[in-house]
Amino acid sequence: GEQMYNKVTMLGRIVQDLELKATPSGVTVLTFSIAVDRRYQTKGEEKKSDFFNCVAWRNEAEFISRFWSKGKPILVEGELQNRSYTDKNGVGRQVTEIIVDRACFTGDAKASTGSPAPKETKAETGATGYPFTGSMQTEERQSYTAQDFENAPGDDYPF
Repeated sequence: GEQMYNKVTMLGRIVQDLELKATPSGVTVLTFSIAVDRRYQTKGEEKKSDFFNCVAWRNEAEFISRFWSKGKPILVEGELQNRSYTDKNGVGRQVTEIIVDRACFTGDAKASTGSPAPKETKAETGATGYPFTGSMQTEERQSYTAQDFENAPGDDYPF
């Protein structure tokens, strides 16, 4: 059959404090939202933004939680996935989220942090020259997603 394709790249601002968590099987996971301003604004109206849920795993999760914080711009690359879960009131919900393969700094973030990246990330730099941790294999990631979210700690995961 045809080769399917699912790739998304977004540049937005992180809208909440980042909290690194671990799944019951000990895999590091970071969930966060980004706000992306709409390109076209209606005259006289307030700027509109769209909010997107993001999930990063393992090294990428640790990398993001270490270098970014609320309000900072971030460029994320990954794929969109749908997931169903039951919230704590027993209501079934469906979410669409960006499974982040890679995060990059924007020029804005680089200027505001004022400190160079730590040495250990120097070896791996993306096309932009900024450090990133490599992409994750889809099969490896897939095997965690569903069951780990089912058993995620009882707080209001995902957002």
